Amino acid sequence: MQCSDGHVRWGVYGAAGVVFVVQDAHGEPLVLLQKRSAMAHEGGNWSCAGGALDLGETPYEGALREATEEVGPPLGPARLLGQYVFEPATDWRYTTVVVEVDEPFGASMNFETDEVDWFPLDLVEQLPLHFGFAAAWPHLRTIIES
Repeated sequence: MQCSDGHVRWGVYGAAGVVFVVQDAHGEPLVLLQKRSAMAHEGGNWSCAGGALDLGETPYEGALREATEEVGPPLGPARLLGQYVFEPATDWRYTTVVVEVDEPFGASMNFETDEVDWFPLDLVEQLPLHFGFAAAWPHLRTIIES
């Protein structure tokens, strides 16, 4: 859609993504990221699973739906740790939810995802990141570390 700030963005009702967090054997957090395929926006870069919201869908619901479509469903309950909202226009926002799960999961479920992996927090900044995710990462990391 053409947003109030003049930019064209995906999702008439906004968009949302999810960063899944799991504790490793030493109690250190790992995050699930997907390597976006060439068929997706900024393909070849790493990001969280996410996409456009459906009418009436909350960012949390949409983020989990999109993640299930792209990397598969979590194996157990997902506990909300927090969220970060990027709102560049009065009529559009991207919400990234951060949720903790009990065990690692994930696979490439469709054409949007080339690869899925779990990363320690310090390694995330070293990856080629999707521009929007890179901008949100410091905020998301603060949520994870708290």
